[in-house]
Amino acid sequence: MVIDPKTQTYKENYKLLIGSIVPRPIAFVSTRSPDGVLNLAPFSFFTAISSDPPTICFSPGRRGSDGAKKDTWTNIEATGEFVVNVVTEEMAAAMNETATELPPEMSEFEYAGFTPAASDLVAVPRVAESPISMECERIQIVELGNAGPGGAALVIGEVIRFHVADHLLENGRIDVGLLNPVARLAGTEYTTLGRRFSLERKPWPSSKHTK
Repeated sequence: MVIDPKTQTYKENYKLLIGSIVPRPIAFVSTRSPDGVLNLAPFSFFTAISSDPPTICFSPGRRGSDGAKKDTWTNIEATGEFVVNVVTEEMAAAMNETATELPPEMSEFEYAGFTPAASDLVAVPRVAESPISMECERIQIVELGNAGPGGAALVIGEVIRFHVADHLLENGRIDVGLLNPVARLAGTEYTTLGRRFSLERKPWPSSKHTK
């Protein structure tokens, strides 16, 4: 089947994207409004970009109800700071509560029962329940798509401080089995780590091509 995205609605294209690009890690992003209201929201369009400096990105879409920018987006525009927290299986149900569209004067921390923990370098708190948090400064926000439902932004930030639970780190590496992260699939489905396997990178010429 061949599908032309220009003949479909943004919702139909969205379903194809989220069903094809799986699993997706979740950026649980905490921000603070200029008025001091704490915001917390999950985003599954999220990845790392570079390691020197450590740089990550995520994409907050516009609200499907009215096309307005989400609070996370407007807060980062205003303050230039945010924290990305990793979601574990134990946090998943409460994390889902923060996806509810609350009035901007309400805090998802309080609504979902998460504990704000002071960050070192930014005014935005971390999520105390998260075993890994990354304090970030905004590098750039790139607006994409239409200024309505289906449009989005690409938020690029430099990680200026890592917070990692002691039991997860050994010789500079994260034990992902102990981390037990949650990833997003399509619709209402999520997943945890399943079968894992290793593949070593081979130098050229590899043994496959050597007589």
